[in-house]
This record gives sequence, structure tokens and C-alpha cells, in this order.
Amino acid sequence: MRLPNLNGVRAFECAARHLNFRLAADELNLTQGAVAQQVRKLEGSLGQKLFVRKARGLELTERGELFAKAVHQALGLISTATEQLMPASRSVVLSVPPSFASMWLMPRLAEFEARYPDIDLQVLASEKTADFDGDGVDLVVRQAAPPFAAGLKSVLLAPLNLVAVASPAYLQTAPPANAMEDFRAHRLLEDGHRHWLRLLGTDEVAGPAARVSRFNQTALAIGAARAGRGVAIAPRALIEPEIESGELKVVWRDETKSPAGFYAVGLIRPGHAIRDRNRLASWLSEQFGVEWN
Repeated sequence: MRLPNLNGVRAFECAARHLNFRLAADELNLTQGAVAQQVRKLEGSLGQKLFVRKARGLELTERGELFAKAVHQALGLISTATEQLMPASRSVVLSVPPSFASMWLMPRLAEFEARYPDIDLQVLASEKTADFDGDGVDLVVRQAAPPFAAGLKSVLLAPLNLVAVASPAYLQTAPPANAMEDFRAHRLLEDGHRHWLRLLGTDEVAGPAARVSRFNQTALAIGAARAGRGVAIAPRALIEPEIESGELKVVWRDETKSPAGFYAVGLIRPGHAIRDRNRLASWLSEQFGVEWN
């Protein structure tokens, strides 16, 4: 078999995906100079120019583009073969916001475990930005909006679809709310995203009877609404069961179109143990009627 230096091949494949030595270096945990040197050595051993170096990045030559496609497929096959030799059970770490974990994920975990008993799923409830390498996270779900960083694969699970909800008991004695300004006469409940603040355009809601109660988690604001404490605002995906059961009534819905929503995000890179990660991502996507391609 006639094989080039495999370190150079991996550096080339990564640089070809990013068309940038610096981004490739970040992914491979190398210096930019080391990646460039490995690619130069590969080009020398092949006797072919694979890249055209430009001021703002790289451009594949015609032969470099053909080589990149073949190398990407080859590394993918090696990755798949390696994963097939791994123990049947491995840990997959999913990082999700705390309220998404308690309100959406927990009621569905039994279904995932029944379908994939060989996957040891570890759930990390956190709002902070995930470090895929440093935190050992395989997949994250975040309330966010694109674009995402290079080298990441993402899929929109559900749009934000904000709704304001309250308990039937609260609504029996509450004043009507036919417009956004009418909510100033209500006790308003919100989480750390401060949607009421954004919608009403002021930090302090005017009016002697108006008050805003803030909670650090959506689940707490929704719990207060169920208890009849006021009108909470939250993404519909988190409270669909309460709405369908009638435990909470929708008194307002956001009709504006926005790219914000719940996204599943993971790394793209050959050699990363992604089979079980993709099974988890596909299951998550399936719950929302979308596909993880």
C-alpha cells in the first residue's frame, strides 16, 4: 500500500473543510504553523499543490478538491470501523439548559433508554457555553440563534414560539389582556431571558398594581403560573403538556418570525466518536419532527 503521512492527511482534511489553517489548528489542538507545515510536507510527498494560499484563507486546487473528497470518505470509514470495535456501552454527554432538562427531557428519557439500552447517557444541566473538548460534551441543546462557530453541526429542534400563560383560577379574577400594554396590570413572571422586559421595553413595568417576578429557571416561573401567581412567558415547546391538559391557558402568543429557538449542536470532525452522539441527536430531532442529517 502506498500511503502518505497520515498526520499530514488529517491536517489536510481539516484545513480543506475549514479552508483556513487557523481554524484547522484550533480543531486539531495544534499551532497554525504546525498544520501549515504538515500540509506542505504532504504536498511535497505527493508532488501536487493542494491549496492556493490567499490573504483571507485557502482555496482548494482542482486536484486538491478531488483528494479532499476521497480523504474525507476514507477517514469516515476509519472512524466507523474504530467505533464498531469500541465496547457496546459508552458514555454520551448531553448538555441542556436546566429547565429543558426537567420540563422536556426527563419525561422522555425512559423512551430513549428503551430504544438505546447500550448508550450510557449522561445529562449535564447547564446554561453556559459548552467546551466540547474541555467539558467532554458530545451534544448540546441551547436556546440560541445562528450563526454557530465553524466546525459545528446544528439543527433547529423547535422555534422559540413564545406564549404567555396563566392558570384558569388566575384568569377568573384577572383583568383582560387584549394588547401587550394590558399586561402592565398583571403580575408578570419570567426567567433569566427576560422576555417581558424585551416586549414591554422597560425594566420596571409601570402601574401601581403591576409587578414582575423573575426566576433563574423557566420551570420556576411556570410553577408559579400553575400556582395562580400571575402570567408567565416561555417557549411553547416546554409547556405543551400543560397547555393541552388545560392546566395553563394561553393568553398571548408571539406571531413574529425569528431564527431563535432550541438548537441541537455538535462537533463535525473525523476520528471523533460520533456514532452514539448521532443516535442521540437523531432521537432528539425525531421528537420535534426534524432530521439530524
